[in-house]
Amino acid sequence: MSTLSLKGPYWVTVRQYRRTLWLAAAAVVVSLAVIGGLRLWDAQTPDRWVQDGYWVPADENRGYETLRLAVEHAGTYLLLLPLLAGAFVAGPLVAREFESGTYKLSLTQSISPAAWLRAKLVTATTVAFLTLLALLGVFHIGWNRVSGSYGLTWSDRGQYEASGIVLFAYVLAAVAVGALIGQLVRRTLVAMAATGLVMGVVLAVLSSLRWSFLSVTTVTGPAGPALLVPADAYVTGSGLLTASGARFNELICWEEVAATPGADSAAGMWGKLEAQCQARHGVTSQFVEFHPSSHFWPTQLIEAGILLALAALTLYAAFRVLRARHA
Repeated sequence: MSTLSLKGPYWVTVRQYRRTLWLAAAAVVVSLAVIGGLRLWDAQTPDRWVQDGYWVPADENRGYETLRLAVEHAGTYLLLLPLLAGAFVAGPLVAREFESGTYKLSLTQSISPAAWLRAKLVTATTVAFLTLLALLGVFHIGWNRVSGSYGLTWSDRGQYEASGIVLFAYVLAAVAVGALIGQLVRRTLVAMAATGLVMGVVLAVLSSLRWSFLSVTTVTGPAGPALLVPADAYVTGSGLLTASGARFNELICWEEVAATPGADSAAGMWGKLEAQCQARHGVTSQFVEFHPSSHFWPTQLIEAGILLALAALTLYAAFRVLRARHA
């Protein structure tokens, strides 16, 4: 975003916080250097061919494992961006203006309070979106190599958010929350902390609820060998069923066998005693509940919709508060 093409409060906002823009650009450059360097290190050791036509990283490939860990942590770190964006809007961008009284100068420059706040929010959102887009691009440079490995599936925390559109909705919601809290609190550090706390709660709540947005797929079969589910499925639950279709608490038989003398002294004895216990309780089948990978985008869209609704309501409240105090 060039300051030469901006006018009025947009130009002022960019000029005021150009150091923050440089920090955002530096974060992208450093991330690219780290992930790009690890990809080059990984490429130094050829993958090994295994049966059935699969290539897997060689055991001595330290670059691959380091890249995998970096991408796993990068997905988690990206969750901080909405919190940082919201805290910046709430504190330096809004609350500090009221705390120091410098907003009064801006309002004497023939612009309305609404135009003043809108310029700040549009600028902050644009910068946050561009930064996020660049960081996601860097993330996918590594993700394309290591996705599907342990801790890096489509449903894992951090990887789920970084692989879709929901992070953009979190950023927009954080900017809106920051705009409202910054006006209500009017103390820089307190507004930043409050916004970070609110967005942390929003992130935690939606993370705990997202896999209940859509119904799980359930498969059943005879008790015994494990049921087959798609390799990329997100398994949410499994267990045993009685003849009546009721779910059986497996802990009952585990405790009974554990209390039996000599249960683990002979090979296969534990499994035999457990099977006998289950038969006495009428266990006849088993079930597995899972989300197929096809649930990824519907879940993303539902979660993003909730966040956009939150952003719209919060922005409406922010401008109402501004109008009420500076009519």
